[in-house]
Amino acid sequence: MNTRSNLPATMFRAGWLLALVVLLAGCGEMFAFRQWMYNQAKEETYEESEFFADRRSARVPVAGTVAQGETRTDEFFYTGLVNGQEVDALPFPVTEAMLNRGEQQYNTFCSPCHGLSGYGNGMVARRGGTPPSNYHSEYLRSKSLSHYYNVITNGYRNMMPYDQKIAPEDRWAIAAYIRALQLSQNATPEDVPPDQLNQLQGMGQ
Repeated sequence: MNTRSNLPATMFRAGWLLALVVLLAGCGEMFAFRQWMYNQAKEETYEESEFFADRRSARVPVAGTVAQGETRTDEFFYTGLVNGQEVDALPFPVTEAMLNRGEQQYNTFCSPCHGLSGYGNGMVARRGGTPPSNYHSEYLRSKSLSHYYNVITNGYRNMMPYDQKIAPEDRWAIAAYIRALQLSQNATPEDVPPDQLNQLQGMGQ
């Protein structure tokens, strides 16, 4: 038996085996390190705490705590008020995309009661109960944009508040779309740009 001729192959295999052992040992340390993140010291839901005297792990947030994304430093954007008063303005410029978004949100949340055109004749209203407001009444046409924002936010009479269902920017978009609906149903020739008015008059001839 020629053991000398088999020596290189044996050493080669031994080298690979040693490398594999070292590699696995390193992986074990790596996996252990990753487990530190998983097994970190923390309290599970409803778990009793040994740190606090009342043994409760769930704690009331410190006074003044602000949740992530809830800083809300723009008072007008979030409350619709300027110095405590409603104003007929938007906190951002009117764009076609914003009005399209307002239409989509209005059709989803408002039209079932107020109707697609805003006359208060939606499918819910047709089934009885207290009729919703008609946006084309003189009273509501005189209301500010922030009035609509606040009604959507806080609710009004039988209408529930939508502050938990509709984002602030979408509430403003709905308010802008309501104003567009009002203009569409109560516009005069003076409200139409001259070039477009000429086109409309030409179409009617």
